[in-house]
This record gives sequence, structure tokens and C-alpha cells, in this order.
Amino acid sequence: MPELPEVETVMRGLTPVMLNNKVSKVKLYRKDLRVPFPKNMEGRLAKRSILSLTRRAKYILVNFEGGVVLAIHLGMSGKVTIISSGERYDIQKHDHLVMTLEDGSRIIYNDPRRFGMIFMFDESELETHAAFKHLGPEPLGNKFSAPYLMRALKNKKTSIKQALLDQRVVVGVGNIYACEALYQAKINPEKQASTIKGGKVEELVSVIRDVLARAIKAGGSTLKDYRHADGELGYFQHNFTVYDRKGLACKDCNCNIEKTGGIQRIVQGGRSTFYCPRQQK
Repeated sequence: MPELPEVETVMRGLTPVMLNNKVSKVKLYRKDLRVPFPKNMEGRLAKRSILSLTRRAKYILVNFEGGVVLAIHLGMSGKVTIISSGERYDIQKHDHLVMTLEDGSRIIYNDPRRFGMIFMFDESELETHAAFKHLGPEPLGNKFSAPYLMRALKNKKTSIKQALLDQRVVVGVGNIYACEALYQAKINPEKQASTIKGGKVEELVSVIRDVLARAIKAGGSTLKDYRHADGELGYFQHNFTVYDRKGLACKDCNCNIEKTGGIQRIVQGGRSTFYCPRQQK
């Protein structure tokens, strides 16, 4: 599943193509994804200038003049491809939406598993819309701080790993980056969230920001069907320290992995967690 760094990368890739452009045509190849496509998308978007592209959690928000916002969620396997004006492109099996812009470029939304979503809303509804009203702060924003996280974890009886995946606590950290951040902060992922206090909370906030910022800078990770908006692959997967490294040596350990078993894998809330029990207490 594309996580926050991948979604941020796609949004940044789309921005120079879509910003200040206008929609000339929208063609749909099916009626819905996880939810139905917006009614009369072409009529509602035609000739409107695109003022900005932003991100909220794992949603790409295309902000049009007149306060109209188009939200794109990539789901499990969604990807967005940019086709330049005049470039030949043959529609693929799982292409569900083609948006043609006034300069002739096209934005293709492809989603084999169809767990993604595309919907529209008014910009005034950003805080009250059903998709957003329950969301916690952005992990890279000013509202995500040590005092905030301390309060959010105070009464949490779940594990710290599961707390970080709770979108009401903080959005978009995701399974991969939660594993990486907890390793960097040397916190056992099974530890009860409410027991993380003081300096450890400060450190956790700092490393979450660091892990996500490095992933965005590197272009996101390349898991399953994920690609950048411009078709290039991301590279952050080469920098994983624990994720998907079961049985391998931990970079901070000099132990005999034949005896210790190296990095361990457990399942929490139906998701794989990778960690080093010797480094993460």
C-alpha cells in the first residue's frame, strides 16, 4: 500500500503538470472504485483552474478555483501516471480514469484492486467531511509535538506500534515507517503506548519526522505496484533497517545471529512488525 511518503511523492510529481492548468475532458472506464465516481465530474471540473495540490493524510487534494476539491486516495494498488502532450499511450486493463488537461497532457489513474477512492467536496468541508473529521495531526506538521503525543498516548492500552497506526492519533505513519521509527527510537513495538513518556516521547516524535522526511527525500519506497507519478521508481526501500529483514543482522548489533535469530517478525493487529529485541526494549 502506498504510504505517506509515496503519496507525498505522487502529489509533488503531479504539481508541476497540473498547477495553473485546466481540465478539458474526463473519461471514466467504470462507474466506481471503492465508492462511485463523482457525478458529472467533467462538467463540474471543466475549465476550472487548478490552484494548488496538497496532501491530507494519504489523500491527494487537487484544489480548483471556486472552492472545489478533488480527493484521490490510492488505496492498496492505485498509481497515477502522467502522459505528456503528444505522447502515445494505449489504455491499460486497469486504467479507470483519464483526465485530459488543456495543454494536452493526461493524468491516468490505474488501480488493479480498486480499493482507491476519487471524490469531490467543497474546501469548507475539509475539517467536517466524513473522510477527514476523525483524522489526527500530520506527522510533519507543527501540531504533532511531544506534548501532543504524550496526551494522545496517556490512556492508550494498545501497543505503541498499533497506536502509531491509529489515524486518530497521527495520520499516515503507516506500517513500514512505524517499524523503522520504533527501531530508531529503540522502543519495543509491543510496549504499551501509555508507558512511553518524557524523553522517549520527544525522541519518538523526532525520529518519526526524520524517517518520513528521509523517505520523501528519497522518493518513497517501491512496494508492490507503486510507481511515481512520472513512472520512476522510489529508492527508500534500500534504506530499511528492520522492515522485511527477518533473520538478518541488525546494523546496531554485533551479536551472533545464528544464536539470536537476528531481526524478528511478529504480527500485531494483522500487520507484520519487524524489530530487534536486543536494541528495542
